[in-house]
This record gives sequence, structure tokens and C-alpha cells, in this order.
Amino acid sequence: MNISAPDSAVQAYPLADGLSQAKGLTGAVMVVGGGIAGMQAALDLADQGFKVYLVETKSAIGGKMAQLDKTFPTNDCAMCTISPKLVEAGRHPNIQIMTDTEVRAVRGQAGNFTVTLHHAPRYVDISKCIACGDCAKVCPQVKPDEFNFGLVHRHAIYQPFPQAIPAAYVLDMDTCLGNNPRACGKCIEACEKHCIDLDATDHDVEFTVGTIVIATGMESFDPLGMTEYGYGRMKNVITAMEFERLASSGGPTGGDIRRFSDGRRPKSIAFIQCVGSRCEGPGNSYCGNICCMNTIKDSLLLKDHWPEIDVTVYYIDLRAFGKGFEEMLKRSRQLGVRYIRGIPGEVEENEDQSLTLHVENTETGLVEQHQTDMVVLATGVQPRAEAYDLNKLLSLQLHPEGFLLEAHPKLQPVDSPVRGIFYAGCAEGPKDIKETVTQASAAAGRATRLMSQGEIAADPYTVEVDQDRCKACGLCLKVCPYGAFEWEKGAKAKPLEALCAGCGTCAAECRFEAITPHQFSDAQLMAQVEASLARDPEQKAVVFACNWCSYAAADTAGVSRFQYPANQVLIRTMCSGRVDEKFILRAFELGAPIVLVSGCHFVDCHYIDANRQTVKRVEKLWDKLESWGIRPERLQLEWISSAQGQRFQKSMEWLDKLRREVTPREIAQTKRILKQKLHPPKPKKQADRKGVTANA
Repeated sequence: MNISAPDSAVQAYPLADGLSQAKGLTGAVMVVGGGIAGMQAALDLADQGFKVYLVETKSAIGGKMAQLDKTFPTNDCAMCTISPKLVEAGRHPNIQIMTDTEVRAVRGQAGNFTVTLHHAPRYVDISKCIACGDCAKVCPQVKPDEFNFGLVHRHAIYQPFPQAIPAAYVLDMDTCLGNNPRACGKCIEACEKHCIDLDATDHDVEFTVGTIVIATGMESFDPLGMTEYGYGRMKNVITAMEFERLASSGGPTGGDIRRFSDGRRPKSIAFIQCVGSRCEGPGNSYCGNICCMNTIKDSLLLKDHWPEIDVTVYYIDLRAFGKGFEEMLKRSRQLGVRYIRGIPGEVEENEDQSLTLHVENTETGLVEQHQTDMVVLATGVQPRAEAYDLNKLLSLQLHPEGFLLEAHPKLQPVDSPVRGIFYAGCAEGPKDIKETVTQASAAAGRATRLMSQGEIAADPYTVEVDQDRCKACGLCLKVCPYGAFEWEKGAKAKPLEALCAGCGTCAAECRFEAITPHQFSDAQLMAQVEASLARDPEQKAVVFACNWCSYAAADTAGVSRFQYPANQVLIRTMCSGRVDEKFILRAFELGAPIVLVSGCHFVDCHYIDANRQTVKRVEKLWDKLESWGIRPERLQLEWISSAQGQRFQKSMEWLDKLRREVTPREIAQTKRILKQKLHPPKPKKQADRKGVTANA
């Protein structure tokens, strides 16, 4: 159905002045995350001459890649590959590495983000420490080593790993006995460089950057909750990352694969795929992307070093889709690795601590039992908790799988919905090292493109306040998610352009119509409502759609070729919080059977919590409509994220069903009610009796 309005009904409103205005920007970048993605992005940006703050919550950069033994498809040594990057990042004059640091607050907009970081004390002066290790030799305290997943122990003062950057030790104050002479203080006595300061305190750091690259990476799924595999109870059941540390020459066994139960080399090893992936119970519904190839790589490693070990892989599907991947799979089969299509339902431990796997072989249709000496769980991947925190701080969006959602999956795959913020690596989704490095360089390129101009066009989506109409009530500041107003009791509000993100919630809440958003003014939005309903209004449903989520979901539905009724008229707003009550009532007054207000999911609003005002406003309007005798069900509220194209399709189908239930009589009655409520007749003035007498 082609929805068009008569020419006479179309009203054109120009964009507000100011689009050509430009502002200076800060030529510095903050890269959050010090893994291979963060390092690659930082190096690319630093080589372009930009100052880069490389922020990492841990005590050393390197990320997950530093913990691997080999990398597919070339089976290169992971540390040999990443070490030059570590050294280059540590020595680059334009890169400032900030470890033990987390992002606490981000204000401003593209070109000028003011960032507040919280730096935890390391208790060791990086500029003095030469990593001699004398302090660790005398330290009496030990705890499980996080880098080696607790397979060995480390001291309270330690170096994260031998090639760590910064190349200095760090003190774990939770494990340290302190400087009380009766307790310890041995590390201080042993340090000839006087690097250790047990009185160091945490502090906040603030600076300004032009762009931000998010490279927080991923973490492995914890299989403790999947009790059927016995992880945590059976010593010879380990995860794929623990296997990487055993296979590494720098690991706890020097690269020799040994069973934890008795220290002997296993005669047989079973790999179980998709642990925590592609499952509806504990775990995640999506594919981990890298697990199949990592297992194939490990099977080749075992056959290259110990051909006598019997290796079996239990799988659902083998996804060897990349360049050289299928060749690795074929070579693995040729070397004698068995692949059984089926996932074990249970792992039992025998008296000799060998393991029995109960599995349905889907190729034979039989339930089989297989004996093995060791089980390796190919665990899936998931976003780091840090990504969730940044999502809230930066008003980003999350995919239903939990990873950060890009501005467009095809056209802007490394851009976030917020201008000036970009994604790199596994923060955006599971990927291997090659894809991670590629995306990191792409993110650096996008950031460079923005900052190389020297100035940035001013964001047109701000507001202005009519000082004559403003009554100094302060409601605008109360509802603004960013506090983007300067206001004191008794004083009129002044918008702070640097903080304003343009959601328009303040304009919808202002009772005196004193606030006008640029580009989404009342006149512009009302013109769309009136033009769209100028012809056959009873055949249409008006949908106010949030720019970032529900409006983008319509694009997703279109790209995905989802079919739905074409009776809906979409009116874009920057946020559902911009939808004023008068827009909705005007739509009903013009004969719209149904009105839908849609936006970001309630806890994932692009403008922090602006859609909470949407809920309050719609709930009040429901009560008002009901008191007037208008069915409140004709006003609907729906949350749809930009990735939920299918949900958008279902919502439009459901909306069309509701539209057909509204009768012409009900529409006519609504028009009469609203005419009386919104446009009551003016009382007639009584004639002046004296005037009448005089005229007579």
C-alpha cells in the first residue's frame, strides 16, 4: 500500500540553522581495552600522530591472546606474534598506557569527550622497577595465579607474565601481609631500587579526547554450572583455555600435557564442543565462532608432539569457514583425530580417575560409551562485564546476545550509535584474531577520519529556550538525562549545548512550550502527523518511532525481507521521550484508529533513562483517555531494539489487527470528544446594559 497525502496537505519545514557550524576538537583518543584489538587500534592511531590513552583494568596489556599457546590457521606461537606489539605499544611516544584503570564517567560529545578515570594503586613504581624479581623471592604469601587460571600459584608481589607490559611488578594488597614489622615488609627490604610504596592510594584522572574506541574484548564461559561435565569436581576435566596454558612452553608444565590427578601424560583426550554455546539452558544461544577451529588447532598440536595420544572430538557441527580452515580440518582427520557427531550428555569419573562419556552418536543413532583419560571443554565466549558498564556510561546499545550493537550491521560495522565512539574486536561480537585486528584497524581509520578534519560540525540536535515563555520551574533540568540545563530556583533555564544529546524529552515535558528542539520541533512533527492523516486516516496507524531503536528496527526488518502490513505511518523522533501528548491527541482528532509510541528497551535507552518519562507520560494519557470515554487500548507502547526486525514485523501485524477492530463510529465519537475537550466553545460576552440604553 502506497501511503501518500494530497499535495495540499503536505507541509515542508526547513532544517534549523546551525548545521554548518563547526567546533574545534581534541586530537586525542581513548582506547578502552588493552588486548590485541586495543593495541592495534592504539598503534594505528598513534602512528597518525594522535595522542592515545590506552586504558586497561588489569595490571598488564595483552588480553586473551597473551594466554594462548598457538594461533590458527598458521599455528604460530601466540606470544611470538603479540610480543612485538606489546613492546611497540609500550615504547610508542604517542601512547600512554594506563593499567589498573577503569572508566568512571564520560561527558560531552564527539570531538570533546571529558573522561574521568579511576586509577587503582599498583604499589610499585613503574618508572623505577626493573623486574628483577628480588621482591617475589622473599614474599611468603601465595595465591592462585590468574594468568594461568589457578593451575599454579604466584606470590603477593608478582609480574603478570614474563613478557608483560608495563615490565614491572605489581602488589596484590588483598594477599599482602603489609608493612607492619611484626607481619612482613620483606619485599621493601629486598628492593634495592626502592620501588615499593605500600601507602599508595587510588585517585581519579580527568582529560579530554576527541574520539573513543571500545575494545573490551570477551571472556570464556564458565562451565561450573554445567554439572553434567563434572568441571570443578573431576580433576581431569579442564577448559580449552586451561589446555592452552598446559600446552604453552611458558605455562605451568613447560608445554607438557599432564593429568592433574596423577601427573602422567594422558593416553587419550576428548574435546567436547559447544560448552556454553548454542544451548538454551546454562550458557548462550549463539555460536562462539572460534571454538571449532581452536579445537582443530589443539588436535594438530597434540598429534604433532605426541602422535600416540588418541584424540576424539565430539561436536554438533564443525564450522571451518575461513581461509585455510578446511585444510586444517582435513589434516587433522588424516593424522587420526576422530570426529563423533554428538555431544556427551554425561561424564562419569572411574576409580582410576579416567572418564566415561555417554553420548548419542547422531550419525549411527546409537548411544555409546567412550573411555578417555582427559576431557577438554571447548567453552564458548561472552562479553566482559566491563562492556555492560560502558554501555550504561556511554548510552550505547546492546545486541540481544549481550555484545555492543553497531550503528548498522553492514554499512557502519565499527561505529556505535553515538557519534565519535567506535568498536574493535570481540566487544562487538565473537571473532578470531585476524577479524579482531582487521576491525581494530577499521575503527582506528574511522576515528582518524573524524579527527583529521581539525574541527567537527556541531551537533544540530540540541534545544533552545524561549526566555519570554520560560517560567523558571526547573522541570526541564529534572527530566533531562544529562543535566544539560543551567538553572537555579527563580532563574530561567539555559541549555548547555555541550551536554545536550538532543533527545527532546524536555520539550515534551515543558508545560509552557518554552523549549524548541532543533530539527524536531513541534511544528515539524505536527506537520508530519497532519500530512500523513490527510487522506484515509481510518486506514492508518500512526507509529512514533525512536531513531536509534524502533525506527532502526524497521530498517532491519526491511533488510531481512520481513513482510508486514503497510498501513502504518512511521514518524521518526530522536527518542520516544520526545513524543508530546499533543501529537498523540492530534492524531486521534484527525481520525487515526491506533497510535503506537515505540522506543528503546526500558533499561537500554540510548539517552540513559529518557524513556522512563515516556512511560509516565503515556500512563497519564491512558488515564485521561479513559476518563474522557476513549478506549486507552488505542494508544499502545512498545519497546523494540534496532536488532529486532522480526519483533518489529510482529508488532506491525498486531497493530494492524488492533486497527481493524476500531469502528468508524468509534473514530467519529473520538473526534467529537476531542473537539469538546481540546477546543471548547468560547463563552459569549454579555452585552453592557448601559451601552445598550445609551444606544437606544
